[in-house]
Amino acid sequence: MLTQEMALIARDDLLLPGGRIEIRVAGPSALSLIAEVLKGHFSLAFAMSRINETPPCYPLATQCEIIDFNQLDDDSLGVVLEGIQRVKVLSAAKRADGNWIARTLACSNWQEEPIQGEFELISAALQQFYDVNPALFELYGDLHLEDATWVSQRWLEVLPLYNRDKQVLVNQPDCHKTMNFVLELIKSHVGH
Repeated sequence: MLTQEMALIARDDLLLPGGRIEIRVAGPSALSLIAEVLKGHFSLAFAMSRINETPPCYPLATQCEIIDFNQLDDDSLGVVLEGIQRVKVLSAAKRADGNWIARTLACSNWQEEPIQGEFELISAALQQFYDVNPALFELYGDLHLEDATWVSQRWLEVLPLYNRDKQVLVNQPDCHKTMNFVLELIKSHVGH
């Protein structure tokens, strides 16, 4: 079992492999953590936060890369992250500067698989979601609407569910439960 130390960012958002998110980074300690990652001192793990817990997140996190950044109007930094690999947070320690360093273990990503049959509705609905949310759409160069795993993971990132409910779905061995959940959700709203 090869574990790896990673800088840990815990937020109230979900980022999964293939996903992209823009986060706001402000304050000297948070900015110094990003600098350490950019210098190659640490890989970066992004996880859903859990208040008053140690580690401050759910066990399943995503190793990610910083693919872009820009200065925001309030002089904070906007950082675009891309999810690469699922990791399990085994433990984490808070440094004196307030940043967390986690000991992680790589986990299997969901395997790509084609979307077929009635599940194509999920793809079409995701395309519509991006059409009405252009800021999210702009984060992606390509949409992989033919890949059930990619589509499922994007839905998990954007659906307004409790973190603990998202965790039940992301901890499944594949995308099938998520596909069924999203399909039922869409069907229940069609015609209302």
